[in-house]
Amino acid sequence: MTVQEKPQTGGFGYTAGCPQDFDRAHAIDVPQLFAFLRATQPEAFARLGIPNPADPKDIVRLKFLARLSSEVGKRGVVDALRKGIEHGPVSLTLFYGTPSEGNAKAAFLHSLNRFTLTRQLAYSMEETRRALDLCLFINGLPIATFELKNSLTKQTVEDAVEQYRRDRDPREKLFEFGRCVVHFAVDDSEVRMCTELKGKASWFLPFNKGHDDGAGNPPNPHGIKTDYLWKTILTPASLTNILENYAQIVETKNEKTGQKKRTQIFPRYHQLGVVRQSLAHVTQTGAGHRYLIQHSAGSGKSNSIAWLSHQLIAAKREGKEVFDSVIVVTDRRILDDQIQKTIKGFMQVGATVGHAKHSGDLRRFIEQGKKIIVSTVQKFPVIANEVSLEEGRTFAIVIDEAHSSQGGKASGAMGVALGSEDTESETDGEEDTEDRVNAALEALMAGRRLLANASYFAFTATPKAKTLEMFGEALPVDAEGKVRHRPFHSYTMKQAFQERFILDVLAQYTPVDSYYKLVKKTEDDPEFDSKRATKKLRRYVESHDHAIRLKAEIMVDHFHERVIAPAKIGGQARAMVVCSGIERAIQYFHAFKAYLLERRSPYQAVVAFSGEHEYQGTKVTETSLNGFPSNDIPEKVQTEPYRFLICADKFQTGYDEPLLHTMYVDKPLSGIKAVQTLSRLNRAHPQKHDCFVLDFQNNSEAITFAFQDYYRTTVLADATDPNKLHDLRSALDRAQVYEQTQVDTLVGYFLEGKDRDKLDPILNACVQVYCDTLDEDQQVDFKGKAKTFCRTYSFLGTVLSFGSRDWEKLSIFLNLLLPKLPAPKEEDLARGILEAIDMDSYRVEKKAILKISLADQEAEIEPIPTEGGGRKNAPELDRLSNIIKKFNDTFGTLFLDADMVARRLHDDIAPKVAADKAYLNARENTPHTARLACDNALRKVMQGLLRDDTQTYKQFVENEAFRREVSDLIYELTRN
Repeated sequence: MTVQEKPQTGGFGYTAGCPQDFDRAHAIDVPQLFAFLRATQPEAFARLGIPNPADPKDIVRLKFLARLSSEVGKRGVVDALRKGIEHGPVSLTLFYGTPSEGNAKAAFLHSLNRFTLTRQLAYSMEETRRALDLCLFINGLPIATFELKNSLTKQTVEDAVEQYRRDRDPREKLFEFGRCVVHFAVDDSEVRMCTELKGKASWFLPFNKGHDDGAGNPPNPHGIKTDYLWKTILTPASLTNILENYAQIVETKNEKTGQKKRTQIFPRYHQLGVVRQSLAHVTQTGAGHRYLIQHSAGSGKSNSIAWLSHQLIAAKREGKEVFDSVIVVTDRRILDDQIQKTIKGFMQVGATVGHAKHSGDLRRFIEQGKKIIVSTVQKFPVIANEVSLEEGRTFAIVIDEAHSSQGGKASGAMGVALGSEDTESETDGEEDTEDRVNAALEALMAGRRLLANASYFAFTATPKAKTLEMFGEALPVDAEGKVRHRPFHSYTMKQAFQERFILDVLAQYTPVDSYYKLVKKTEDDPEFDSKRATKKLRRYVESHDHAIRLKAEIMVDHFHERVIAPAKIGGQARAMVVCSGIERAIQYFHAFKAYLLERRSPYQAVVAFSGEHEYQGTKVTETSLNGFPSNDIPEKVQTEPYRFLICADKFQTGYDEPLLHTMYVDKPLSGIKAVQTLSRLNRAHPQKHDCFVLDFQNNSEAITFAFQDYYRTTVLADATDPNKLHDLRSALDRAQVYEQTQVDTLVGYFLEGKDRDKLDPILNACVQVYCDTLDEDQQVDFKGKAKTFCRTYSFLGTVLSFGSRDWEKLSIFLNLLLPKLPAPKEEDLARGILEAIDMDSYRVEKKAILKISLADQEAEIEPIPTEGGGRKNAPELDRLSNIIKKFNDTFGTLFLDADMVARRLHDDIAPKVAADKAYLNARENTPHTARLACDNALRKVMQGLLRDDTQTYKQFVENEAFRREVSDLIYELTRN
């Protein structure tokens, strides 16, 4: 076929390729490649010395194609397109990227790129009749393959995926890793994509726009639902942008084994959308805006942040770069690494990225011209406070998990650090004290506000009210006068669930009810505060060694029988145990260790908690218990024999481990904490088809309530009313704990940097008034309102366009006063109750597995609370005997016929089991064999109870814990 030197493009900028031009041995459309090289680099092409480019047997031609094919195979097609190829003395450019503005030569060369689409591409050397529906080439190199299906012929995207898995052999040259950037399965409703074909293990992810906050694509009045793939994503300009700024092969290395792993990355639709929409808004409006991005947990925020940060550097408006530096605020080490890997594909990391870990780093990096500066949430305010920048600089501040990292104080420090110097007052002569105080107040108020010379890009899956108001997009005032706020961009939990990009952690949620019976040890019947006593009793029984051991056995048995036996995640599944404190985590660790040994299980547990803790008279740490350093925990959990991760306030946020399949929860959870903790299970894996939660502490109603706010796009119902600060201040003034002169004097001393001997007398005088003139209820009310004022002002100071010196002064004063105010004396009227009771019995009963369904509607959350104060709760006294009775009535319903059941087990069931012939023979063998025979005999005996003791039989069949207790008891009674 004769190929034109200047391509004649069709409506979408592509020309039709010829299937016969495809060189199957090298996976290259050779005529298109040579036509591109002749048109753009005639001299270099001539130096290749190919006598007859059209002769497929020419040795020089074959050597060049072999060299090019080898480079693409080693480096990947993206790297080959970006960096070209060296062949002997000849350097060849394989692709001309987006030209810079005003560069006519670069624009001309870019126009000579050859984008071609070839239909019915026969690709195999051996199975010569096998053909792809479509292949996309750039300058003769394959970029993307397609299998196309049509619902009118009763074939869907699922058939296309299956065709890739079944018929497209990854050993074929075209389908080798990195040779194509992406493989698309497409029908008239959906698009799926895969970056590495692995036969049946090929993992196809959705590439859909989303519809109604869920999966799929919206109706298209102008054509089929999936035409966006051709009209917006794969146009020459858009595909060039993806190849230049998103697609790449990332190599990771296991530091212990030295083993390297290569992964090819192509952006998903929502990732491409958020970066492109953000950049478009920046180029249109410049710096000084806020963007809240609500992307579901596990949706690839690390890559989205890395791609956005890299491209914000080059964002231009009216020919000038919008930002001098991009500052990324994160707590995740993985994101730090991700940014480095992403940037590495585009430019020199060392010259571009800085890691601000110490005081002075941020300022030094800016002066050195570092374009991306990464800092942690904790270190950023300290670093930022020491930075004073010259006027005129602009910043993009990208915040990872904004709900936790952007409080009023942190943003205030950021504002002071990155603000222009014009916030400082300039005077020609000497300043008096009042001028200095006023200047300091103005600087503090200006520093609290989000900066006009910075844009904020806040990423979170679970936005709080404060985050929505601070970074969300304000909507027009509604009919009720409310100003609602919503995210700039969202990829919802609903869509992520439905697309199976993350797993639905609520699909198999099983609550476990605990039952226990307490008895009174003392002859007396003293009175205790019933509310406090009940909480203490619940903590006591749930942390009792017997209860921990029983729950540990249930967890271990469940994991072996329901997770390991069915080979979940291809037999690689792990479990997390979520504990309510360090003490309980250590208890569980020892219980797991003992029971796993008893079971002769090949698996072990790892415990995770912070710091050093005293347990049974000995100080222990993670390292001393696990036998390896804390930093190794994430890697160890991925390797044998470690299958259980027992946590106390660790690894419950920001921990991405796709092998986590099951979670055992023994900790009260609510709100964002519940969503974040359970979401550790949702990370996808090619062999992960479900996940499981066994919850010993919470019920389905509480979990549903927690998740509902974040299932779809979260909207703030109304903005915080700044007049609430006036109301709070008036109420605080009326308490007459302080006088205005004291506030003015103290704030003046504080801002001038006076010593404590000037500040403390004023504060101590106010504390004396607080103690002498206010009763307990008034003290609780004052302290509550003071805390609310400080919290609300700290937040409102970041979003209000105006400031108030009186508010600022009162905030400074109260922040200094509050730590000195004594807490109201509260007598613990439940003290001593644990010494007066003992635990008689403990059972747990697993309920039915629930599929928790969330309401399909946007959630509205209320603004931050501005009501403070309150009063001290009055104790409710009751007799110990009554407290125990109520407790047992509530939590002990399983034991109504406990004595009858015990007699039946001892006098009737045990003798029948002991007489079983198979059991009698087995007792002569190993204890393990004897125990199995005992359990079999017990099951047969229990069958006989079906008619005359239905309650006991029902408990034995349905209640796993009861069955275990009975089995243990019968074996002890009969083994000798």
